[in-house]
Amino acid sequence: MNESYAEAGVKRKKSATTLMIQIAAVFGILVIFFVGGAILGSIATLIASVLVVLCVFFFPRMNSIEYEYVFCDGQLDFDKIMGNAKRKTALRIDFDKVEIMAPVKSHSLDSFNHIQQLKVKDFSSQRPEGRVYAIIARQDGAVTKILFEPSEKMIACIKQKSPRKVIEV
Repeated sequence: MNESYAEAGVKRKKSATTLMIQIAAVFGILVIFFVGGAILGSIATLIASVLVVLCVFFFPRMNSIEYEYVFCDGQLDFDKIMGNAKRKTALRIDFDKVEIMAPVKSHSLDSFNHIQQLKVKDFSSQRPEGRVYAIIARQDGAVTKILFEPSEKMIACIKQKSPRKVIEV
């Protein structure tokens, strides 16, 4: 039996939004603790303590987000790993429903840019040096553009399984 299997993974760059949320949370806790503590007393201290516990729980998950891609016999899984602990399958696509896979800057994708209700799912590292590919897939009546950074082995396995759907530059 001719099975093809490849996996790859990337760590997502920390976004400015995440950093701003963390700074706002720490600032809010300090304001509640000092200003609220002077006005409300022990209630503000209790609220600030609960918020500190929540921050200790959620900050590691916000800091470390990784994506893992697994290609196995015509099926590509995208897993999201948060805080090096929690894994969740974010998306699973079958290459029978894929129209094209090409580098993001390829002109082969130009004909899909006019689609009004194109959903974009970004599983890339969002780093400028990343080799980002796009997959255009039709699932459940919707067209989805999936951004990811496959390894050379994964590109070769996908091309072996679906040669007409993969464009390389």
